[in-house]
Parts: sequence; structure tokens; C-alpha cells
Amino acid sequence: MKTMTCRQLGGPCDHEHHGDDANDVINAQDQHLRQVVADGDTDHVPALDDMKGRWKRPISGMKWYRQAKRDFAALPED
Repeated sequence: MKTMTCRQLGGPCDHEHHGDDANDVINAQDQHLRQVVADGDTDHVPALDDMKGRWKRPISGMKWYRQAKRDFAALPED
């Protein structure tokens, strides 16, 4: 298991996401962004907009995804 923060994934805070692979933490980040914005947090709106926009621009979205996977792989195990 490894840990990445919201900030490491492009967000504004240090909320920790834990997972066995990069997809676990990416999915946790997506849920985190949606939840905090729904709860009224405006600091996370740009990151949520970026997350939603990644799949509208597949080339740049895949670049972000591959980088997140490399960053996750480089982390030490918890």
C-alpha cells in the first residue's frame, strides 16, 4: 500500500489517499474532489474542473494519468 496526497495529484490540500495501485488513489482523489466541492469547498473547484476536463482532452489527460502512475510507482510502500 502507498499514499499520495490531494496536492500530489493536482489538488490544493494534503488529504491522504491510500491504495495498492495508482488507480486506487486516482479514484479516491476523484471522489474526494467531488465530495469537498459538493460540501462547498471552493479551493478544490479548479482541481475538480481539471479532473473533469482530462477526459475531454484525451492526449493531455493520458499524459497526466501516466505521470500519476509513475509518481505512484516511485513512492515507498507505507
